[in-house]
Amino acid sequence: MITIRSLALVFISLACGACALLGETNAKNPIIWADVPDVSIMRVGDTYYMSSTTMHMSPGLPIMKSHNLVNWTLIGYAYDTLVDNDEMNLSNGQDTYGRGSWASSLRFHDGWFYVSTFSATSGKTHIYKTRDIENGNWQEIAFVPDLHDHSLFFEDGRVYMVYGNGDIHLVELEADFSGIKAGGVNKVIIPNASAVAGDNIMLKAEGSQLHKINGKYYLMTITWPQDGMRTVLVHRADNLSGPYEGRVALQHQGIAQGGLVDTPNGDWYAMLFGDRGAVGRIPYLVPVTWQDGWPVFGIDGKVPQTLDISVGNQTAGITSSGIVTSDEFNESQLPLAWQWNHNPDNNHWSLTERRGYLRLTSSRVDKNFLQARNTLTQRTFGPMSSASILLDVAAMRAGDVAGLGLLQKHYGYIGVKQEGDKRSLVMVATEDDIPKEQESLPLEQNKVYLKAEADFRNLKDTAQFYYSLNGKEWIALGEPLKMRYTLPHFMGYRFALFNFATETPGGHVDVDYFHLKEQPAFTNGPELAK
Repeated sequence: MITIRSLALVFISLACGACALLGETNAKNPIIWADVPDVSIMRVGDTYYMSSTTMHMSPGLPIMKSHNLVNWTLIGYAYDTLVDNDEMNLSNGQDTYGRGSWASSLRFHDGWFYVSTFSATSGKTHIYKTRDIENGNWQEIAFVPDLHDHSLFFEDGRVYMVYGNGDIHLVELEADFSGIKAGGVNKVIIPNASAVAGDNIMLKAEGSQLHKINGKYYLMTITWPQDGMRTVLVHRADNLSGPYEGRVALQHQGIAQGGLVDTPNGDWYAMLFGDRGAVGRIPYLVPVTWQDGWPVFGIDGKVPQTLDISVGNQTAGITSSGIVTSDEFNESQLPLAWQWNHNPDNNHWSLTERRGYLRLTSSRVDKNFLQARNTLTQRTFGPMSSASILLDVAAMRAGDVAGLGLLQKHYGYIGVKQEGDKRSLVMVATEDDIPKEQESLPLEQNKVYLKAEADFRNLKDTAQFYYSLNGKEWIALGEPLKMRYTLPHFMGYRFALFNFATETPGGHVDVDYFHLKEQPAFTNGPELAK
């Protein structure tokens, strides 16, 4: 029997074939195969903007833009420094791994762009605003307390935040965003918001993103039933303060948390993320239709692998997007893709002391890789990615360790260790929270090539480190690193350039280049369940 749906699929197939002949292909999920979690999305005119979480990295709160919801470009960050304290500075044995700034809310109102976040590290809610999102110049306002997973909302000249975990609250802010308004609205609008997903809940409802669509208020949150998966919830109401009715909106592959956005042509989508092992939490674009005033997510309740959006070129991640990038270190500033692990010490790194090189100088004695100051990072990405560097170690001092790492709690690295006047190549892997030197061999030259290759296909989550003495012949050092995503760091693995002193500070290394290589997009990609 020929149905309207089957005829539509035939026409779509024929159209896709024609697009392929013209160099156009249909977009595929994931949209970005890299750690871009907790997304907040909006459209202004024909341009889409998205913010995300980078926690303990600096600068932080990345802003991206797109013209088709598929190919995204990193355009800036809301802040250079979230807070200046021991935790964020990796000082006095303190750190803020897994904290920093969390889920953001991105909005446009009366000619101003706003992005807000909250932080257990600062104990505050942070609001950043600018009239020019493309060029930044963000102004910050911050107040106590830190409102968990909030959504910024404007209504009738007043400012609100919806926030919470379990019970969802509505609170009114001062007009200048300086704090919670005394005598303003402050109430629970959805008690026990997870209840629509059952009684046996592991993670109570959070991740609020509030939208007003056709006169109704729609609040997206997530929950996580015990022995289940991340689940999208939607509550709706005729009034901002309720009452709200809710339902489960999507349970598929754990893809959840994000917001709704429409196209200029009236199509609707949700940008969500899925946990995908060691690479992190990666964005998926989900088509949305409307039925009886409710958003309906996906196709037959599933997130589709292929989207009905034609694109000229879609990369798995990303080397053409600026979200990651190779770097020759020839410019006066670092590309936006780079983020420091915690706040940097800007007096001890340079792009000008030796032109064409990144210089990392140790400023203090540190115990290990995780406590090292001025570790410079970029995201790893799937399905496979590798990074290689050329490292000049002539100015290292006794006790110094420098090289190329893969940063997470269970980290690994390949590097150069100096003991007295002797140097050695070492591969270190963290097992059971203890870093262990797996292999070591003497190094008798000042320059060495180092490489890390990460394989995220089918959740393989392994990495191998290599060295070369001539840049042509690569030799594996140590056993493959088993990468594991951990909640204490709450972030996908990152390539990391580092140099730290264990005896006497002041030594430095020079990195000539950082070269990324990616496998063609979506080869052996993460298949979604039928």
